[in-house]
Amino acid sequence: MPYDRELADRLRLVLGGEAGVSEKAMFGGLAFLVHGNMAVAASSDGGLMVRVDPGETGTLIQEPGARRFSMRGREMDGWLLVDGAVLDDDSALQSWIDRGVGYARSLPAK
Repeated sequence: MPYDRELADRLRLVLGGEAGVSEKAMFGGLAFLVHGNMAVAASSDGGLMVRVDPGETGTLIQEPGARRFSMRGREMDGWLLVDGAVLDDDSALQSWIDRGVGYARSLPAK
C-alpha cells in the first residue's frame, strides 16, 4: 500500500519552516527527519508513524487511534501508528507532529 500522499503534503506544509527537517523514503512511507532523526512519517500502513520517547509509549497508546507500530510482527516501544481518521482534525495532527519533532530534537544529530 503506498503512503497517503495527502497526509505527506500536510506534513510538508506544517514542517516546511522547521530548521533541520528533511524528507526520506523509509519503511515504505515518506519520513520527515529532524537533524537526521525520524520524527513522523506518512506510513505505508496508512496513518501517521510517530517516533516518541519509548518510556511514554504506554501512556500515548491510550490516545484515540494510537497503537504501537509493528515491524515484522514485533511491536516496538517508541514507535506509534496513529489512524488516519484521527488526523482529519488539524489540531490532532499538529499535536502528534509536535510529539515526534520534540522527541527527534532531543536526540543527537546524525
